[in-house]
Amino acid sequence: MSWCIAHARRKFHEALDSDKKRAQIALALFRKMYKQERAIKEETPNDFLKRKLVGDQKIKPILEQIKTWIEAEQFNVLPKSPIWKATTYYVNQYSKLQAIFSDARIELDNNLIENAIFPMFIGRKNYLFCGSHKAAQSAAMLYSFFGTCKMQNINPREWLIAY
Repeated sequence: MSWCIAHARRKFHEALDSDKKRAQIALALFRKMYKQERAIKEETPNDFLKRKLVGDQKIKPILEQIKTWIEAEQFNVLPKSPIWKATTYYVNQYSKLQAIFSDARIELDNNLIENAIFPMFIGRKNYLFCGSHKAAQSAAMLYSFFGTCKMQNINPREWLIAY
């Protein structure tokens, strides 16, 4: 199980109101990391071995820099403050980041997949109120069908007519 860097970044974003200076330092490092990832993907679109090597050289040091910065700042922040929560979250999840560097196909964050499955999550809650088990199954199948069509850029009406 890999960990999503976007969750850590979000915690620092939430800390902007209470400790703007520290939060901005962390967010600048996250921006630098994403910028490096974007450049690496553009330079090596399908060469995952090279992407891994370059990522180890350019992205891994930034992750380590954030951790080192947090360790230096940890005694300068108030316990239970938003910035403390952000730094603690990062340190506690840091070991899980190693999965990102084990395989170049692993993204820094999982926003794309989370955005893809979020409608199904919401739908699952809505299926509880379909009236019957059979109606919920039918709704789930239709929801899955339309979601799949959307992901594949297929017009569901045209597909249904053709098949």
